[in-house]
Amino acid sequence: MLVWERPEPPDRPVPAPLSRERIVHAAIRLADADGLDAVSLRKVAAALDVGPMRLYGYIATKEELLDLMVDAVYAEIRPTGDGWREVLRSLAEATRKAAHQHEWLADLLGGRPQLGPNTLASGESVAAGMGGVDLGTAVPAIAAVNAYVIGAVRREITERRAERASGMNREQWQNAFGPYLLRIFATGQFPALSTLVHDGPHLDADDTFRAGLDFLLDGIGARISR
Repeated sequence: MLVWERPEPPDRPVPAPLSRERIVHAAIRLADADGLDAVSLRKVAAALDVGPMRLYGYIATKEELLDLMVDAVYAEIRPTGDGWREVLRSLAEATRKAAHQHEWLADLLGGRPQLGPNTLASGESVAAGMGGVDLGTAVPAIAAVNAYVIGAVRREITERRAERASGMNREQWQNAFGPYLLRIFATGQFPALSTLVHDGPHLDADDTFRAGLDFLLDGIGARISR
């Protein structure tokens, strides 16, 4: 029986009452602070001031705990809007916002399908918002938006982590490596790339995400209007 369907153990008169919700919230706090490496049943038990064995009545494995954590965050991802375009944009922006608030989510998106109640409710909102779009278009359109968001979010989170590890923000990195690129471009070996870097728009992360999403939604719109 999956963790979503398995009943919790009966309440017991103990100094530190437990529930799956308390366990999951404690795990999320650890992950938010120090990443997924900080999450284990032993560390969660310590954060709750209970013995590790007590957690096994509620959660059998770390994989179950991770599934529950992802589903808890999906309570924050409830796409809304009138029409397919607004709903897909809402899905993308809400998922990105959740990943920025919980960086570890970027490491878990895109794996096996999530089947928790909050994740299914989010999927139901998206599916309902695609009403009127034939399934042959709606299904790959939703998959394309999800794939775009996962890739964009992972890139952003990776850059965040690199900045923290190096101690350099984007501007400092550009100042450090800019002279090297100028020397390379001066050789004339990379004319197209040089033009792109010198003359192309310099968008921040928000504008880059929204521009890419608009390109994708425009393509979906063109397919729908055929």
